Amino acid sequence: MKQKETLLNIRLNGDKIELSDLMIDDMGDNHVSTSVDTPMRKDAFDLSDDEKVEKIEQHFTAIMETLGLDLNDDSLKGTPRRVAKMYVKEIFSGLNPANMPVMAMFENKYKYNEMLVEKNISFYSNCEHHFVPIIGKAHVAYISNGTVVGLSKLNRLVQYFAKRPQVQERLTMQIGKQLQKVLGTEDVAVLIDAKHLCVASRGVEDDTSSTITAYYGGKFKEDKTHNEFLRYLEIKSEF
Repeated sequence: MKQKETLLNIRLNGDKIELSDLMIDDMGDNHVSTSVDTPMRKDAFDLSDDEKVEKIEQHFTAIMETLGLDLNDDSLKGTPRRVAKMYVKEIFSGLNPANMPVMAMFENKYKYNEMLVEKNISFYSNCEHHFVPIIGKAHVAYISNGTVVGLSKLNRLVQYFAKRPQVQERLTMQIGKQLQKVLGTEDVAVLIDAKHLCVASRGVEDDTSSTITAYYGGKFKEDKTHNEFLRYLEIKSEF
């Protein structure tokens, strides 16, 4: 069935819109996001982290057993627990607002009013459609309006939003909008270049392509500032 035909495969159920399996698969393979905010349930934090680990361990045990794996094997028997802890405490820890990095602000006493660029911030995320890795680099820039933030906080903010099931467009916008909020300025830019393993290891199985997304606010929408930012990204670092 062609894509334009699957788009019609929607039915109303009371006040809800239900998507067919074909439509859901089509959205996933085309990496479509539904909102700027990560979709979260209202009861997302009713369970503690330890309670979530226990519950995920049980579910992942069932998945492995369904796949036919022998959990009595020494190599496999600890896997459900390891995966559960990894999900909650590591790779999806960015779902919890309590883990948002504290962005301490400082007065710009040295009156540096030019562009500041933090390049090549490495991050690991996971595609929300297939739960496989997204590996990339983020480039972040801002122009101070009187306050500055510690450089390491830019890295931590990128990693915070990356550590959740993601779509690259949403990740880019979340970083940009949060920086604008914290810095109190619209003059923010974010550019992300990433490889998606859901493209490389399954589906079309293209291991050579990468995806670039960008978010520009304030002065970065002007050609002069926009082009200056892109020129900085071309500079080869000796470190």
